[in-house]
Amino acid sequence: MASTLDEAGTAPVADTAPRTERGRQKADRRAAILSAAATLFAERGYPGVTIEDLGAAVGVSGPAVYRHFPGKAAVLAAILQGASQSLLDGAERVLRDASDPATALRALIRFHVDFALGEADVIIVQDRELEQLDRSARHEVRSLQRRYVEHWVDTLSRLRPDRAETELRFRAHAAFGLLNSTPHSARIPGRRPADGTIRGILEEMTWASLMS
Repeated sequence: MASTLDEAGTAPVADTAPRTERGRQKADRRAAILSAAATLFAERGYPGVTIEDLGAAVGVSGPAVYRHFPGKAAVLAAILQGASQSLLDGAERVLRDASDPATALRALIRFHVDFALGEADVIIVQDRELEQLDRSARHEVRSLQRRYVEHWVDTLSRLRPDRAETELRFRAHAAFGLLNSTPHSARIPGRRPADGTIRGILEEMTWASLMS
């Protein structure tokens, strides 16, 4: 990612200063808290998780979490803003490297499949808990998401200039619905094929839904 989130998890800030060992340890602990929080929020729901639960999940006391975040709401904001920023940064990186629109779209699909398979807990938290954010944090998440969607719409418009932009935007959102449903179905015992099979199915279905 090109940026990190501040301690409140509410704004991207430049990450240019060299890190000391203590700084690296703090960053690692912060990342561990976010990872554990995503899992706990996905399993129990945001209201069902306490600061003490977050601390216990990473082997520290509840109050120690406040060294990294001012409260549970900031943890949720950091998870959702960080995920949205990461998606946007990744899409822009993919598009810079693509040689033509078809290559760009296939790369965007692969990138989002990677996200769907690798960040299942974050997707579940996004689906369930976005409205728990305060207005400013929620606005930031939605702004990042809109920018991400527009990269898909712009790529589709170059491939399908015969289609209206409203249709292409609808197709993009429908594709996200398909991809982001994977974490939910994958949690049901006996319903998950091998990862390689899942990846191929998702990529094929998403391409077809966008280009049919």
